[in-house]
Amino acid sequence: MTKFMRRHAETHNSSRIGWLRAAVLGANDGIVSTASLLIGVAAASATHNSLIVTGVAGLVAGAMSMAAGEYVSVHSQADTEHADLLKEKRELATKPEAEHRELAQIYVRRGLDPELARQVAVQLMAHDALGAHARDELGISRELSAKPLSAAFSSATSFIVGAALPVGVTLVVALEHVILWISIMSLVFLAALGAVAAKAGGAPLLAGAWRVTFWGALAMVITAVVGRVFGAVV
Repeated sequence: MTKFMRRHAETHNSSRIGWLRAAVLGANDGIVSTASLLIGVAAASATHNSLIVTGVAGLVAGAMSMAAGEYVSVHSQADTEHADLLKEKRELATKPEAEHRELAQIYVRRGLDPELARQVAVQLMAHDALGAHARDELGISRELSAKPLSAAFSSATSFIVGAALPVGVTLVVALEHVILWISIMSLVFLAALGAVAAKAGGAPLLAGAWRVTFWGALAMVITAVVGRVFGAVV
C-alpha cells in the first residue's frame, strides 16, 4: 500500500505555458519587428549609421513596450482571478452547504455517481475548500495562475535577445548586402525559435518552425515593399 501512496513526480508541458508564451512572443516580436524595421529603412536608402541607430532604438523601445504591455495585460488577468477568489471565499463563509452541492454537481458532470461525488466534495473541501473551488469551479491553479512580473520580465528579456540578432547582422554586413542578410538570418532565427518553442511545448518541430517562419517572412516582405515605395516617393 505504501508504494501507491508515494509522491508521483511528473512534469507536464502545460506547466511551462506561462513563461513559454511570454518568451516566444517576446523573441518572435523582437526578431520580426526589428528585422522588418531595418529592412524597411534600408529599402528607403538609409545610411549604415542610421540603420544601426534605428535598430538599437527599436530594440530599446520594443523591450519597454513588451514589458509594459505584458505586465498590464497579465495583471488584469490576475486582478480578475483575485476578485473571483474573494467572491468564492465569501460564498464559502456564508453558504457552505450550497458550495458543497455545487462542487458535487461539478464532479457528477465529470462522470462520478452522485454519492461518490458528494463524498469527494466533502473531503476536498475539508482539506482545502477554496483551493478545490478555485481549481474545479473557476479553473484557477497554481501552475496556470497569472504572474505579471514574471511575464513582463520574460517578454522584455526575450525581445532584447530576439531584436539583438538582426541588429548584430546589421553591424557586421556591408550596406549593399544588408537587406539580403537580415532577411536570410532572420528567417533562420525564426525557424530555430519555432523549433525550440515547439520542443519545449511538446508540439511537432516542423510545424512550429514553419508557422513562425512564414509569418515572419510575410511581415518582412510587406515592410520592405512599404520602405521601397516610401523611399521612392520621398
